[in-house]
Amino acid sequence: MKLTAVNLMKDHAVGATPAPQAYQAAAEILAYCMIGAEGFAGANDVALALRVGERIERAMEVGDSLDAQLVLVTMTAKVIQPSVIERFELTSDPQ
Repeated sequence: MKLTAVNLMKDHAVGATPAPQAYQAAAEILAYCMIGAEGFAGANDVALALRVGERIERAMEVGDSLDAQLVLVTMTAKVIQPSVIERFELTSDPQ
């Protein structure tokens, strides 16, 4: 999963490699999906959890952003929390 996430980040990078802050942004999405909103808020803070939740909502609307692809990675690897799937009504079926 790590290699897939890094390769996705490279694909979306402006230059040859992702910007340093891109790693934190990707880690936030991955962690939120893996431990759920409550766990993420407890490990970080509520404000960050809300911002990451909003990013996931926007990503699901857009459909092909890096954030959306990272969410799909967690689904494919079967490491996503069921609460995240339920909250965002996620499905791996193309729509």
